[in-house]
Amino acid sequence: MLDTLDAAAVRRWCVGGLAALKRHQSEIDQLNVYPVPDGDTGTNLVLTLTSAQQALAMDLDTLPDSGSTAHGHASRLMAQGALLGARGNSGVILSQILRGFADGVAAVPVVRGRELAVALRSATTAAYGAVGRPVEGTLLTVVAAAADAAERADTDDLCRVARAAARAAAEALARTPQQLPALARAGVVDAGGRGLCVLLDALVEVLSGEGTAPVAPTPRTARPAATVARETGSEEYAYEVQFLLDATAEAVDEMRLTLDALGDSLVVVGDGREPVGTWNVHVHVNDVGAAVEAGVAAGRPYRISVTRFADQRESPGPATASRAAVVVATGIGIAELFAAEGATVVPGNPSTGELLDAVRSTNAARVVVLPNDPNTEAVASAAAREAHRYGIKVSVVPTRSPVQALAALAVRDGTRRFEDDVIAMAEAAGACRYAEVCHASREALTVAGPCQPGDVLALVEGEVHLIGADLTDICAAVVDRMLGGGGELVTLLAGVDAPAGLTDAVRAHVARRWPFVEVHAYPGGQPFYPLLVGVE
Repeated sequence: MLDTLDAAAVRRWCVGGLAALKRHQSEIDQLNVYPVPDGDTGTNLVLTLTSAQQALAMDLDTLPDSGSTAHGHASRLMAQGALLGARGNSGVILSQILRGFADGVAAVPVVRGRELAVALRSATTAAYGAVGRPVEGTLLTVVAAAADAAERADTDDLCRVARAAARAAAEALARTPQQLPALARAGVVDAGGRGLCVLLDALVEVLSGEGTAPVAPTPRTARPAATVARETGSEEYAYEVQFLLDATAEAVDEMRLTLDALGDSLVVVGDGREPVGTWNVHVHVNDVGAAVEAGVAAGRPYRISVTRFADQRESPGPATASRAAVVVATGIGIAELFAAEGATVVPGNPSTGELLDAVRSTNAARVVVLPNDPNTEAVASAAAREAHRYGIKVSVVPTRSPVQALAALAVRDGTRRFEDDVIAMAEAAGACRYAEVCHASREALTVAGPCQPGDVLALVEGEVHLIGADLTDICAAVVDRMLGGGGELVTLLAGVDAPAGLTDAVRAHVARRWPFVEVHAYPGGQPFYPLLVGVE
């Protein structure tokens, strides 16, 4: 049980919250009484928090800014990632909740119960401030109830305050059908509020080390399709417009007035940077050009997305915009494998410019990038941000090994929505455990013991697990260790310096020890690592 919320706890909350949202994604999607684009709230929240988690994962070694605490820095990274990845009303409002939370904890040296209450109040204020016309019975109501309960707790006991907030949020969620007739007619609770309850439960779990009782949503009743036209707003407006905007707060205030006069469902949230910040803008309008022009007048809009609601009703299938995959590969054999999967291949250790050139060379509107190396993830994300300036939507799946990229490409499906496809690829990559076998280049003390130059090392997920003298024996042993945790498919990639027959020997070993496991072996041609292993 934690007494304070530190940076490590913030990171665990983000990871745990994302995992919980993924578990409840379909349930939350089914709570919606509205068709897409604002209908898939569970998916939108997963995408929003995925971006937050990626922002945290890419900045593990970044030092806090001057005047900011470590936990405040982590919270700001989480909020900034959520803002840049936010989708739909609920995703945008969640990003603002996280921003307000970060503002509330950034400067205080220690976050205990009362500080958590202040952060939740700051989150509530930010959420309400981001919505042009706040509506009760929504995510806003749920976060306000959490803040009220946290303040009433009036204690420094961090876990007690978090539990009080989560419990009050669940109670407020149950009351949302009484506040919104659309929810009552559909027989459901608010989907965005349900997502926030999932996140608060994840926070309680991180702080207390204990699981929480799941919130039971109001049973869904049968109803005609498309009872309501969209998540918020009236049927009067035909288009959803969403974009990111680099602008000053003063210019954004003027833009709000213009957009509010053009339509409804206006949400504008920023990252808090001065004098020029990044803002996520969402509005329903009839005059798309005027909405975009308002953004141009305020600053620099990019990642502009326009969806016609009628298209979503008439054609509920996936979007058909062209898409592509860009993969970083070190080794001729690995590059050939990726090329055979239809991916554009970039040589190892690329620059931001090289990755950006590869993305643009695909001539696709939507591109997924697989970096295959922790050191390349930040470069890939920088290239993705630059690509948005050219109107290209880029998602980075944080693969750390070529075997994870192969797993991701194997589930790619162009008939799905791009966002759903990225989630499926990320899940496939995450489900593929990876290992590397190499020779030690120097004397060192590892978690598996001391090693000497020339020793054979087996690294699982980046950590040394085995040290030995015989390459074949260590390769077989590391596969055994990985399969001990389960697995049905083993992928072997032989390096450029791998001795003849290495993969055949490992394959034969697996056939003897694990007769029901399938093995695929390929010449990878990668340097430094005689064998790369993937287990799915």
